[in-house]
Amino acid sequence: MRKVVLAGNYPARTYEKLNAMLPKEQFDLAVVDTQQDYDSMEDAEILILRIFKAPKSVIARNPKLKMILRWGAGFDSVDIEEAGKRGILVTNTPGANANAVSELAVMLMMAVGRRLLCHTQCLRNGVWSKNDFLNSSFCLNNKVVGLIGGGNIGRQVAAKVQAFGAKVQYYDTFRLQNSVEQELSMAYVPFKTLIETSDIISLHVPLLESTRHMIGQEEFRNMKKGVILINTARGGLVDDCALVEALQSGKLSGAGLDGVENEPLSADDALLQNPNIIVTPHIGGGTADIGDIILPMLVQDILDFAEGKEPAHIVNQKFLI
Repeated sequence: MRKVVLAGNYPARTYEKLNAMLPKEQFDLAVVDTQQDYDSMEDAEILILRIFKAPKSVIARNPKLKMILRWGAGFDSVDIEEAGKRGILVTNTPGANANAVSELAVMLMMAVGRRLLCHTQCLRNGVWSKNDFLNSSFCLNNKVVGLIGGGNIGRQVAAKVQAFGAKVQYYDTFRLQNSVEQELSMAYVPFKTLIETSDIISLHVPLLESTRHMIGQEEFRNMKKGVILINTARGGLVDDCALVEALQSGKLSGAGLDGVENEPLSADDALLQNPNIIVTPHIGGGTADIGDIILPMLVQDILDFAEGKEPAHIVNQKFLI
Protein backbone atom coordinates (compact mmCIF):
# COMPACT_ATOMS: atom_id res chain seq x y z
CA MET A 1 0.00 0.00 0.00
CA ARG A 2 1.50 3.33 -1.10
CA LYS A 3 0.64 6.49 0.82
CA VAL A 4 -0.49 9.35 -1.42
CA VAL A 5 -0.67 12.78 0.23
CA LEU A 6 -2.86 15.49 -1.27
CA ALA A 7 -1.18 18.54 0.24
CA GLY A 8 -2.75 22.00 0.28
CA ASN A 9 -6.11 23.44 -0.71
CA TYR A 10 -7.95 22.25 -3.81
CA PRO A 11 -11.33 22.75 -5.50
CA ALA A 12 -14.30 21.14 -3.75
CA ARG A 13 -14.53 17.34 -3.96
CA THR A 14 -10.97 16.92 -5.26
CA TYR A 15 -10.23 14.37 -2.52
CA GLU A 16 -13.38 12.39 -3.28
CA LYS A 17 -12.71 12.38 -7.03
CA LEU A 18 -9.06 11.38 -6.60
CA ASN A 19 -9.94 8.68 -4.08
CA ALA A 20 -12.44 7.19 -6.52
CA MET A 21 -9.89 7.16 -9.35
CA LEU A 22 -7.05 5.48 -7.43
CA PRO A 23 -7.31 1.71 -6.80
CA LYS A 24 -7.95 1.40 -3.05
CA GLU A 25 -6.03 -1.86 -2.78
CA GLN A 26 -2.86 -0.07 -3.96
CA PHE A 27 -3.08 3.44 -2.57
CA ASP A 28 -3.92 5.06 0.75
CA LEU A 29 -4.95 8.68 0.14
CA ALA A 30 -4.46 11.25 2.91
CA VAL A 31 -5.06 15.01 3.06
CA VAL A 32 -2.65 17.54 4.58
CA ASP A 33 -4.28 20.95 4.29
CA THR A 34 -2.51 23.18 6.82
CA GLN A 35 1.03 24.53 6.76
CA GLN A 36 1.64 23.21 10.28
CA ASP A 37 0.67 19.67 9.35
CA TYR A 38 2.65 19.88 6.13
CA ASP A 39 5.75 21.02 8.00
CA SER A 40 5.49 18.00 10.33
CA MET A 41 4.70 15.44 7.62
CA GLU A 42 7.32 12.67 7.46
CA ASP A 43 5.69 9.67 5.79
CA ALA A 44 4.66 10.75 2.29
CA GLU A 45 5.51 8.34 -0.53
CA ILE A 46 3.65 10.11 -3.33
CA LEU A 47 3.07 13.83 -2.83
CA ILE A 48 0.67 16.06 -4.78
CA LEU A 49 1.34 19.78 -4.46
CA ARG A 50 -0.54 22.90 -5.51
CA ILE A 51 0.47 25.78 -3.22
CA PHE A 52 2.91 24.16 -0.79
CA LYS A 53 6.57 23.97 -1.74
CA ALA A 54 9.02 21.08 -1.69
CA PRO A 55 12.51 22.42 -0.96
CA LYS A 56 15.37 20.22 0.15
CA SER A 57 14.18 20.22 3.78
CA VAL A 58 10.76 18.76 2.91
CA ILE A 59 12.33 16.13 0.68
CA ALA A 60 14.85 15.13 3.37
CA ARG A 61 12.12 14.93 6.04
CA ASN A 62 10.18 12.33 4.01
CA PRO A 63 12.62 9.43 3.46
CA LYS A 64 9.99 7.22 1.79
CA LEU A 65 9.19 9.82 -0.85
CA LYS A 66 9.34 8.46 -4.39
CA MET A 67 7.24 10.87 -6.44
CA ILE A 68 6.17 14.53 -6.35
CA LEU A 69 3.36 15.68 -8.65
CA ARG A 70 2.69 19.36 -9.33
CA TRP A 71 -0.91 20.47 -9.81
CA GLY A 72 -0.17 22.79 -12.74
CA ALA A 73 2.62 23.42 -15.21
CA GLY A 74 5.11 25.30 -13.01
CA PHE A 75 7.58 23.35 -10.90
CA ASP A 76 9.89 26.06 -9.53
CA SER A 77 8.43 25.40 -6.06
CA VAL A 78 10.11 21.97 -6.02
CA ASP A 79 13.85 21.35 -5.67
CA ILE A 80 13.94 19.12 -8.72
CA GLU A 81 17.70 18.59 -8.54
CA GLU A 82 17.63 17.40 -4.93
CA ALA A 83 14.67 15.17 -5.76
CA GLY A 84 16.54 13.68 -8.69
CA LYS A 85 19.61 12.95 -6.57
CA ARG A 86 17.38 10.94 -4.24
CA GLY A 87 15.71 9.10 -7.12
CA ILE A 88 12.42 10.95 -6.66
CA LEU A 89 10.38 11.61 -9.80
CA VAL A 90 8.89 15.09 -10.21
CA THR A 91 6.03 15.55 -12.66
CA ASN A 92 3.74 18.39 -13.69
CA THR A 93 0.51 18.75 -15.67
CA PRO A 94 1.50 20.78 -18.74
CA GLY A 95 -1.30 22.41 -20.66
CA ALA A 96 -3.98 21.49 -18.14
CA ASN A 97 -4.51 25.04 -16.96
CA ALA A 98 -3.74 26.70 -20.29
CA ASN A 99 -7.30 27.75 -20.97
CA ALA A 100 -7.85 29.19 -17.49
CA VAL A 101 -4.56 31.12 -17.45
CA SER A 102 -5.02 32.40 -21.00
CA GLU A 103 -8.51 33.66 -20.10
CA LEU A 104 -7.07 35.58 -17.14
CA ALA A 105 -4.27 37.05 -19.28
CA VAL A 106 -6.74 38.41 -21.82
CA MET A 107 -9.07 39.63 -19.10
CA LEU A 108 -6.20 41.60 -17.53
CA MET A 109 -5.24 43.09 -20.91
CA MET A 110 -8.76 44.38 -21.36
CA ALA A 111 -9.24 45.49 -17.77
CA VAL A 112 -6.00 47.49 -17.79
CA GLY A 113 -6.62 48.83 -21.28
CA ARG A 114 -10.12 50.04 -20.41
CA ARG A 115 -9.06 51.41 -16.97
CA LEU A 116 -11.52 49.20 -15.14
CA LEU A 117 -9.94 49.59 -11.72
CA CYS A 118 -9.56 53.35 -12.19
CA HIS A 119 -13.28 53.73 -12.95
CA THR A 120 -14.25 51.49 -10.05
CA GLN A 121 -12.22 53.53 -7.57
CA CYS A 122 -13.61 56.80 -8.92
CA LEU A 123 -17.19 55.58 -8.60
CA ARG A 124 -16.57 54.42 -5.05
CA ASN A 125 -15.30 57.93 -4.29
CA GLY A 126 -18.43 59.52 -5.75
CA VAL A 127 -16.82 60.60 -9.04
CA TRP A 128 -18.71 59.84 -12.28
CA SER A 129 -15.62 59.14 -14.41
CA LYS A 130 -17.27 58.65 -17.81
CA ASN A 131 -14.81 60.95 -19.62
CA ASP A 132 -11.92 61.04 -17.12
CA PHE A 133 -9.95 58.23 -18.77
CA LEU A 134 -11.20 58.63 -22.32
CA ASN A 135 -7.77 59.50 -23.72
CA SER A 136 -5.98 56.64 -21.93
CA SER A 137 -8.42 53.80 -22.68
CA PHE A 138 -7.75 51.43 -25.56
CA CYS A 139 -9.22 48.36 -27.26
CA LEU A 140 -7.40 45.16 -28.21
CA ASN A 141 -8.46 45.67 -31.80
CA ASN A 142 -5.48 46.46 -34.09
CA LYS A 143 -2.97 46.24 -31.24
CA VAL A 144 0.25 44.26 -31.51
CA VAL A 145 0.35 41.69 -28.72
CA GLY A 146 3.84 40.36 -28.05
CA LEU A 147 3.91 36.95 -26.38
CA ILE A 148 7.06 35.84 -24.59
CA GLY A 149 6.62 32.09 -24.76
CA GLY A 150 4.89 30.09 -27.48
CA GLY A 151 3.78 27.12 -25.40
CA ASN A 152 0.29 25.90 -24.57
CA ILE A 153 -0.77 29.05 -22.75
CA GLY A 154 0.86 31.45 -25.18
CA ARG A 155 -0.86 29.79 -28.13
CA GLN A 156 -4.27 30.00 -26.45
CA VAL A 157 -3.70 33.69 -25.64
CA ALA A 158 -2.83 34.21 -29.30
CA ALA A 159 -6.13 32.70 -30.46
CA LYS A 160 -8.17 34.70 -27.96
CA VAL A 161 -6.65 38.13 -28.68
CA GLN A 162 -6.94 37.54 -32.42
CA ALA A 163 -10.68 37.07 -31.89
CA PHE A 164 -10.67 40.70 -30.69
CA GLY A 165 -8.75 41.87 -33.76
CA ALA A 166 -5.23 41.99 -32.36
CA LYS A 167 -2.09 40.99 -34.25
CA VAL A 168 0.28 38.54 -32.56
CA GLN A 169 4.04 38.26 -32.53
CA TYR A 170 6.01 36.01 -30.24
CA TYR A 171 9.47 35.09 -29.02
CA ASP A 172 10.55 31.74 -27.63
CA THR A 173 13.95 30.09 -27.23
CA PHE A 174 12.35 27.10 -28.98
CA ARG A 175 10.76 28.47 -32.12
CA LEU A 176 7.58 26.83 -33.40
CA GLN A 177 7.56 25.09 -36.74
CA ASN A 178 6.82 27.39 -39.65
CA SER A 179 3.60 25.52 -40.42
CA VAL A 180 2.40 26.02 -36.83
CA GLU A 181 3.25 29.73 -36.94
CA GLN A 182 1.21 30.12 -40.11
CA GLU A 183 -1.70 28.08 -38.78
CA LEU A 184 -1.85 30.16 -35.58
CA SER A 185 -0.97 33.49 -37.24
CA MET A 186 1.92 33.98 -34.80
CA ALA A 187 4.86 35.88 -36.26
CA TYR A 188 8.24 35.04 -34.74
CA VAL A 189 10.47 38.00 -33.85
CA PRO A 190 13.69 38.34 -31.83
CA PHE A 191 13.25 39.21 -28.15
CA LYS A 192 14.58 42.75 -28.61
CA THR A 193 12.19 43.40 -31.50
CA LEU A 194 9.23 42.15 -29.47
CA ILE A 195 10.14 44.46 -26.60
CA GLU A 196 10.49 47.47 -28.89
CA THR A 197 7.41 47.01 -31.09
CA SER A 198 4.61 45.47 -28.99
CA ASP A 199 1.65 47.45 -27.65
CA ILE A 200 0.96 44.74 -25.08
CA ILE A 201 3.57 42.30 -23.76
CA SER A 202 2.43 39.09 -22.07
CA LEU A 203 4.72 36.57 -20.37
CA HIS A 204 4.22 32.81 -20.65
CA VAL A 205 7.53 31.20 -19.68
CA PRO A 206 8.75 29.30 -16.59
CA LEU A 207 10.85 30.93 -13.89
CA LEU A 208 14.44 29.73 -14.34
CA GLU A 209 17.74 31.37 -13.55
CA SER A 210 17.94 32.28 -17.23
CA THR A 211 14.52 33.98 -17.16
CA ARG A 212 14.69 35.72 -13.77
CA HIS A 213 14.22 39.49 -14.29
CA MET A 214 14.04 39.01 -18.04
CA ILE A 215 11.94 42.18 -17.94
CA GLY A 216 13.93 44.84 -16.09
CA GLN A 217 15.10 48.44 -16.38
CA GLU A 218 16.72 47.98 -19.80
CA GLU A 219 13.68 46.25 -21.27
CA PHE A 220 11.30 48.92 -19.92
CA ARG A 221 13.57 51.59 -21.34
CA ASN A 222 13.34 50.00 -24.81
CA MET A 223 9.55 49.56 -24.82
CA LYS A 224 7.11 51.78 -26.67
CA LYS A 225 5.62 54.55 -24.60
CA GLY A 226 2.24 53.46 -23.23
CA VAL A 227 2.81 49.72 -23.38
CA ILE A 228 0.82 47.34 -21.15
CA LEU A 229 2.63 44.48 -19.41
CA ILE A 230 0.88 41.25 -18.40
CA ASN A 231 2.45 38.57 -16.21
CA THR A 232 0.30 35.51 -15.54
CA ALA A 233 3.33 33.21 -15.40
CA ARG A 234 5.62 33.58 -12.40
CA GLY A 235 6.76 36.33 -10.07
CA GLY A 236 10.46 36.96 -10.61
CA LEU A 237 10.25 37.12 -14.39
CA VAL A 238 9.72 40.87 -13.96
CA ASP A 239 11.74 43.23 -11.80
CA ASP A 240 8.75 44.62 -9.91
CA CYS A 241 10.64 47.67 -8.62
CA ALA A 242 11.62 48.56 -12.19
CA LEU A 243 7.99 48.05 -13.23
CA VAL A 244 6.77 50.60 -10.67
CA GLU A 245 9.42 53.08 -11.84
CA ALA A 246 8.42 52.56 -15.49
CA LEU A 247 4.80 53.22 -14.63
CA GLN A 248 5.61 56.33 -12.61
CA SER A 249 7.76 57.68 -15.45
CA GLY A 250 4.93 57.27 -17.97
CA LYS A 251 6.76 54.70 -20.10
CA LEU A 252 4.33 51.98 -18.99
CA SER A 253 0.61 52.76 -19.10
CA GLY A 254 -0.41 49.82 -16.94
CA ALA A 255 0.18 46.27 -15.87
CA GLY A 256 -1.81 43.15 -15.01
CA LEU A 257 0.00 40.80 -12.65
CA ASP A 258 -1.00 37.37 -11.43
CA GLY A 259 2.58 36.65 -10.41
CA VAL A 260 4.68 39.00 -8.25
CA GLU A 261 8.06 38.70 -6.61
CA ASN A 262 6.90 38.98 -3.00
CA GLU A 263 3.93 36.70 -2.50
CA PRO A 264 1.78 37.38 -0.57
CA LEU A 265 1.91 41.16 -1.03
CA SER A 266 1.51 43.42 1.98
CA ALA A 267 -1.31 45.97 1.76
CA ASP A 268 1.17 48.84 1.50
CA ASP A 269 3.19 47.34 -1.38
CA ALA A 270 3.87 49.83 -4.18
CA LEU A 271 2.23 47.51 -6.71
CA LEU A 272 -1.11 48.00 -4.95
CA GLN A 273 -0.95 51.78 -4.71
CA ASN A 274 -1.45 52.58 -8.40
CA PRO A 275 -4.86 51.90 -10.00
CA ASN A 276 -3.12 51.34 -13.35
CA ILE A 277 -1.70 48.11 -11.91
CA ILE A 278 -4.14 45.26 -11.38
CA VAL A 279 -2.82 42.46 -9.17
CA THR A 280 -4.52 39.11 -8.64
CA PRO A 281 -3.25 36.61 -6.03
CA HIS A 282 -1.84 33.91 -8.34
CA ILE A 283 -5.27 32.63 -9.40
CA GLY A 284 -4.56 31.90 -13.06
CA GLY A 285 -5.13 28.16 -12.86
CA GLY A 286 -7.43 28.27 -9.86
CA THR A 287 -10.96 27.45 -11.01
CA ALA A 288 -13.48 25.00 -9.62
CA ASP A 289 -13.52 22.94 -12.81
CA ILE A 290 -9.76 22.73 -13.46
CA GLY A 291 -9.56 19.38 -11.64
CA ASP A 292 -11.57 17.71 -14.39
CA ILE A 293 -8.52 18.17 -16.60
CA ILE A 294 -5.70 17.81 -14.07
CA LEU A 295 -6.87 14.78 -12.07
CA PRO A 296 -6.76 12.26 -14.95
CA MET A 297 -3.21 13.40 -15.77
CA LEU A 298 -2.09 12.99 -12.15
CA VAL A 299 -3.72 9.60 -11.79
CA GLN A 300 -2.22 8.26 -15.01
CA ASP A 301 1.27 9.34 -13.95
CA ILE A 302 0.78 7.69 -10.53
CA LEU A 303 -0.48 4.45 -12.07
CA ASP A 304 2.37 4.37 -14.60
CA PHE A 305 4.88 4.86 -11.78
CA ALA A 306 3.28 2.12 -9.68
CA GLU A 307 3.42 -0.28 -12.64
CA GLY A 308 7.09 0.42 -13.29
CA LYS A 309 6.43 2.50 -16.40
CA GLU A 310 7.86 5.94 -17.06
CA PRO A 311 5.26 8.65 -16.33
CA ALA A 312 4.58 10.96 -19.24
CA HIS A 313 5.25 14.26 -17.50
CA ILE A 314 8.62 13.92 -15.71
CA VAL A 315 10.41 17.28 -15.39
CA ASN A 316 13.61 16.27 -13.55
CA GLN A 317 14.82 13.49 -15.84
CA LYS A 318 18.33 14.97 -16.13
CA PHE A 319 18.83 14.89 -12.36
CA LEU A 320 17.61 11.33 -11.75
CA ILE A 321 20.30 8.91 -10.64
